[in-house]
This record gives sequence, C-alpha cells and structure tokens, in this order.
Amino acid sequence: MPAESACALPQRPARPAPASLRELFTAFTLLALQGFGGVMAIVQRELVERKGWLTHEEFIEDWAVAQIMPGPNVVNLALMIGGRYFGLAGALTALAGMLALPLLVILLLAVAHQRFADNVQVAGALRGMAAVSAGLIGAAGLKLSVALKKNPLPLPACIAIAGAAFVLVALFKVRLGLVLLGLGGLGVALAWRRLAP
Repeated sequence: MPAESACALPQRPARPAPASLRELFTAFTLLALQGFGGVMAIVQRELVERKGWLTHEEFIEDWAVAQIMPGPNVVNLALMIGGRYFGLAGALTALAGMLALPLLVILLLAVAHQRFADNVQVAGALRGMAAVSAGLIGAAGLKLSVALKKNPLPLPACIAIAGAAFVLVALFKVRLGLVLLGLGGLGVALAWRRLAP
C-alpha cells in the first residue's frame, strides 16, 4: 500500500459559511428585522436549517454561552458567530447588522406608539404579538430537543434540569442568573463526570 494512501484522512465536506462580511451583515440585519420577540426561533431556523452555518448542537452550545454573558442573547450570539468566521471584523460586522436597521425601526415605532398608544386596536395587536412570540420560542425549543440525543446526560436528567429551571424562574421568580449558575453548574458537573475517562 502506498505511503500516501496510508496517511490520507477522509475528506469532510466543505462546511457552509458566510462568503463575505457583506453577507454576514445582510444575514444578521434580516434576522434582526424578523425578530419581534421570538428571535431565538428565527435565529435557529436561519442559521441552522437554512444557512447551515451551525449544527443543532453548536447552536445550543453557543446559545447557552450567549445567555450567560451580559447583554441581549442574540447580540452575543451574533458577536460569537461573526468572530468565528472573520475575527474582530466579523464580530463588529455582525453586531452592526443586528443593530443598524432595527434601531431605525424601533425609533420609528416608538414615535408611532407614542401617537397611537391609547388606541384599543393597537393595544390588542401588541398583546397578540406577545402570544405569537411565546409560541415561536416553544416551537424552537421543541425543534432543538432532538440534539439531546447526542447529549452526554441521559434524557431524564436533561428533562429534570429543564423542568427545575422552568419552575424556579416561572413559578418561584428566582433570578435567571442564579438559576443558570446553580442548574447550569449542576449540568456541567454531571456531563463532565460522565465524559471523564
């Protein structure tokens, strides 16, 4: 057998990635313009399912890191993805995409809301959007649950940690930072223990 073929490693298919800073800026601008409340569902669909820039597992890991960092989760995620592909220039470009046009839209909406805030139809529409946002977040959570098959923790442990987090935050109003520190630390410790040789 030739020495070259003995040392050759199997080639992995090329991974989809943003081709340029312009594509990165455009992608995050469009994400930000779609993100009325339920942005996690939209980000997951666009970056994982449509563009393939992240796998389900990578998205969950990056989203978890983005949540424990200070600031808006999706902005943190944009910085991480931009930095991964283009370094500091990519991080700043993704950040600009997340903030530039949405800031203009928010300013225009704030002016419009100030003028029409007393309108009953406007108030009803805003309440309806909140319900849709909750549905989008729930749908994204269900879609991402398939990644638990590759999680080092058994499924019952994952469900127990998720259930405990829901109860602590939604019912007992425990601060999110404390829940992330406590249950997140527990999850990390259990996963590390199972992965240890």
